[in-house]
Amino acid sequence: MAMALEAGAQKARFTLSWSCMDSFATLNGELDRVNHCLDHALTICLFVDGRFGSFSTNLLQLETLGPFLQKAVSTVRMLAEDPCRDLPDPARTARDARTGRELGLLDPAYASINAARRLDLAGKAAIFPEMGNKELRSDTGMTYRLISEEGEYSDTLTDQLVIDSNGLRCRHTETAFEYGVETTIQDSEGRKYSGYWWDSSPLLERLDLRFLGRTAMERAAAQIAPENPESGKYNLVVDSECASRLVNPLLKALGGYSLQQRNSFLEGTLGTQVFSEGLTLVDRPRTPGRSGSKLFDSEGVATKEAPIIEGGIVRTYYINTYIARKMNTTATVEEALRPVLLPYLSPVLGERPSTLDRKAILEKVKNGILVTGFNGGNNNSSTGDFSYGIEGFLFEEGRITRPVREMLITGNFLTLWNHLLAAGDDARFCMSKLIPTLAFENVDFSS
Repeated sequence: MAMALEAGAQKARFTLSWSCMDSFATLNGELDRVNHCLDHALTICLFVDGRFGSFSTNLLQLETLGPFLQKAVSTVRMLAEDPCRDLPDPARTARDARTGRELGLLDPAYASINAARRLDLAGKAAIFPEMGNKELRSDTGMTYRLISEEGEYSDTLTDQLVIDSNGLRCRHTETAFEYGVETTIQDSEGRKYSGYWWDSSPLLERLDLRFLGRTAMERAAAQIAPENPESGKYNLVVDSECASRLVNPLLKALGGYSLQQRNSFLEGTLGTQVFSEGLTLVDRPRTPGRSGSKLFDSEGVATKEAPIIEGGIVRTYYINTYIARKMNTTATVEEALRPVLLPYLSPVLGERPSTLDRKAILEKVKNGILVTGFNGGNNNSSTGDFSYGIEGFLFEEGRITRPVREMLITGNFLTLWNHLLAAGDDARFCMSKLIPTLAFENVDFSS
């Protein structure tokens, strides 16, 4: 920082990031690949004579950084002036992220994990040695064999320090333990299907490896012999594993860049009800011990729990310092770091059960199509129109009857979310976006 100011910058922000990841991959229960990745980088934002420039380097020796910063300042002086660029108001920045450990996201167990322990975890999670190439039977009575299993255990330590010339100093340190597995099965007619499942946690003791491989295999087996229904309007239920696909476009439309570029279908909706009263989405970025939690954004602005959409009313735009100055509006945090969609059941579905998971929602909705995966597609951020390829299951009277594949859903997000029937309480805590099982009525499906 001192060298940057001495070189001629009036203001500056430095972000030092460091990460270390180790992974052990298995193929059919045997060790297949070992990776060790170590990465560090220094991101430098310089404010020089009304101009702005951003730079990055991984050469962190002081004798190298001095000349680098001098050249960087000279480069910024050649750019056009940008009066909207500035550091955030110090009153808005985080003051409670001094050690990086305030949220309890650093597992002390990480320090004692060695190669033997990683190999043991990866090996114990594999199911192929026990179940590979045996005749198995799915829940629907179909026979199949597990012919391939690819699993990967990984653990990661990340550390980030952000300082600026206004006195900001905040740090975030986190561990992550993850296991993902993809299985391939073959049915009695030689057709192959794949299924994937995973889990992740900042704390090793919360990583449950026991059922991941079996779940992936059962998800593959459930796809045997798909048969698509006719095109038309159906109730749509979206599994919590992929439901964030329908929330991400809302968050993007609430972002400052989309709003400033007039490329948002939610422009001008702040404080107005544009969605079903059943949609309540809040940001909870300060939940201790949970993935996605963080005390500050990339500018160092302090995060806080706040409603994003409340009862269908848009409550927040996400606008950083630069975009706020360009739009002449109030700056907020840069983005929703840990959005949580709260449970809801439409009155037309009757009384709410004690548990509102996927099974309960299927029973309440009775008939429709359950989506368990999206296969490509796109959406128009200006209009909210969307078209997605899907795979999943037809369900009747609350029970899954047969798999469907390569169908297409189309519509508009404003219309879709105004036909919200239910939002569950079964969001997966391994995700940074806690979006539960969702249900909508009268959605267009085509084969």
